[in-house]
Amino acid sequence: MAEQRIGTRCVQGGYTPGNGEPRQIPIVQSTTFKYATSSDMGKLFDLEASGYFYTRLQNPTNDYVAAKIAALEGGTAAMLTSSGQAASFYSVFNIASAGDHVVSSSTIYGGTYNLFAVTMKRMGISFTFVSPDATDEELEAAFQPNTKAVFGETIANPALTVLDIERFANAAHRHGVPLIIDNTFATPVNCRPFEWGADIVTHSTTKYMDGHGVGVGGCIVDSGKFDWTKYPYRFPGLCTPDESYHGVTYTERFGLEGAYITKATAQLMRDFGSIQSPQNAFYLNLGLESLHVRMKRHCENGLAVAQFLQGHDNVAWVQYCGLPGDKYYELGQKYLPNGSCGVVSFGVKGGRAAAERVMANLKVAAIETHVADARTCCLHPASATHRQMNDQELTAAGVSPDLIRYSCGLEDAEDLIADLKQALES
Repeated sequence: MAEQRIGTRCVQGGYTPGNGEPRQIPIVQSTTFKYATSSDMGKLFDLEASGYFYTRLQNPTNDYVAAKIAALEGGTAAMLTSSGQAASFYSVFNIASAGDHVVSSSTIYGGTYNLFAVTMKRMGISFTFVSPDATDEELEAAFQPNTKAVFGETIANPALTVLDIERFANAAHRHGVPLIIDNTFATPVNCRPFEWGADIVTHSTTKYMDGHGVGVGGCIVDSGKFDWTKYPYRFPGLCTPDESYHGVTYTERFGLEGAYITKATAQLMRDFGSIQSPQNAFYLNLGLESLHVRMKRHCENGLAVAQFLQGHDNVAWVQYCGLPGDKYYELGQKYLPNGSCGVVSFGVKGGRAAAERVMANLKVAAIETHVADARTCCLHPASATHRQMNDQELTAAGVSPDLIRYSCGLEDAEDLIADLKQALES
């Protein structure tokens, strides 16, 4: 049979029940697992056998859902985390440690920026932030001898810049490091970064993948294509014995297809414990089953709202890569030809105060920290998710004081437009 299309993978990927087994992914709501002998359990601790012994590391429900996301992205291995923030942290910390350096796009989610620029800086990992529109010369200049990875977002939250994945992947590979892409806004329905050269993909599954605002979570997917063994001096954690885990060398034991995720599980999940609960993984799978259907509607509503805003006299500017003439339209057509997402960023004439007044008058869209939900919501990032940034950092992140992040849900577009119209005219 030919390779299954994305919609079939959304519905059936990751789990195939046997004869008489549950049709839906079962919730294995247990912290521990029983074994007949200590020897049997010892093989698990030595990574010599597959199985489960403590949900802090792995759980069958989580693994079924992770396998589905890996299938959607076209990866070889995946792991669920307790949040998208944990996924971002693990994805970098799995290959970088004190004294190392990472290149990152500057237009990333405010929480991720703070994680990199403040918290991980205190851990001894430095970051150089470059514009997604940086010239080739500027991008090259960002690399250092101790660079271990490049990080970016397919569609930046909330700036909605579109990363030239292929260009950033080529730059990363010229320097012998992987490209990590946060694909939360696009989802694998609209973009599969591995097909453009990315090596690791992360998600905040809290957003479109869940789609209903019921469970916080994250995911990391490995393409299985980056050859860590070409650079053993750069990635000793993957290419030399791990004395904290019985001297296993991950690339030797698990190959390129499984080394990265196995190390992240055996080391980071063991020590930090940011596991997604099996209950949340079950909710996540319910969202994944309709992801391909929902994303089409989100994109239709996003484009309709963007077109309306573009023509309104009280709107100063609109950012949505699906609009012809948008700065990122051409990149959007390259990487997101079937639609980008349902999030539209725009500014109101009159600046910050006017933006806050418009939001206060919305009736259908709710002011929430959330985004990418079945229900329409909005946010003023400069006052919320990005409030820890100064003006210079806000500008670098593509967040102006008047920016409103408007996330189109699954309602009728006509009602969203009518609500925006009355708010803008009030």
